[in-house]
Amino acid sequence: MRLVFAGTPAPALPSLRALLESGRHEVLAVVTRPDAPAGRGRHVVRSPVAALADERGIEVLTPRKAGDPGFLARLGELAPDCCPVVAYGALLPQSALDIPPHGWVNLHFSVLPAWRGAAPVQAAVRAGDEITGASTFRIVRAMDAGPVFGVVTEPIQDHDTAGDLLDRLAVSGAKLLMSTVDGIEEGTLTPVEQPAEGVSYAPKVTVEDARVDFTAPAFAVDRLVRAMTPDPGAWAEFRGERVKLGPVTPGPGDPLAPGELSVRRKQVLAGTGTGPVRLGDVQAQGKKRMPATDWARGLRVEPGERFT
Repeated sequence: MRLVFAGTPAPALPSLRALLESGRHEVLAVVTRPDAPAGRGRHVVRSPVAALADERGIEVLTPRKAGDPGFLARLGELAPDCCPVVAYGALLPQSALDIPPHGWVNLHFSVLPAWRGAAPVQAAVRAGDEITGASTFRIVRAMDAGPVFGVVTEPIQDHDTAGDLLDRLAVSGAKLLMSTVDGIEEGTLTPVEQPAEGVSYAPKVTVEDARVDFTAPAFAVDRLVRAMTPDPGAWAEFRGERVKLGPVTPGPGDPLAPGELSVRRKQVLAGTGTGPVRLGDVQAQGKKRMPATDWARGLRVEPGERFT
């Protein structure tokens, strides 16, 4: 089939590569978000999908809005049969949805109808789900509510961060998307409407969402930190400055007040609403990430000091 692929961040790359290397389908162009500032220097950079398309000599479309007349005109000229989508990051108007005869087919990183929305992987980790996965579905006007073509599942391990889990889902999801596009071309796939029961939502995660509440139980602190790793990064305040926290480990230890720090020879503990957690890596503002023991000794953390 003739395809126009829509996607923006790195998790979309396995799917784009699979389609490019299939030998069966032709990727006419990619649609991605416009170049944007990134990194500590805030330099304007291409999205990962745009960069890969540039390498392969594929046309890159970067509309400010997917309803822009110029974009819709170019999409009509390209006349794709189908538009696969992975984490594009913008709403698609009906005028765009109507162009490809086989529609826009989205790879979403959850088992729908669970965790519709922008941050399904973070939501699954934070909620303590044991199983998640990826789904392919036909995009309709309602958010992530279209009929489903296929699903793969993935267990969530106790130590998984959102980044770990997304890396695995990006690979297994690429295989699912590939088989879905093949099945659409062959006419062997019939999408199934999502059930009305079991719908949940995962809105975009904000920096404030990533603030650690040490009055919560240890298991909730652990899940939150893993869910916010690597992006946007869990954080707390210490001595009035923001400190990013890597994954923590709930474990036994002397009782500590919520947020209270206890510096040992080989570990740093922080109190929660239940038992303490052992800190992993810590990154102070303007500093490199380092083991919590190095951070605490460098600051000479005093007994009784705590995260706020």
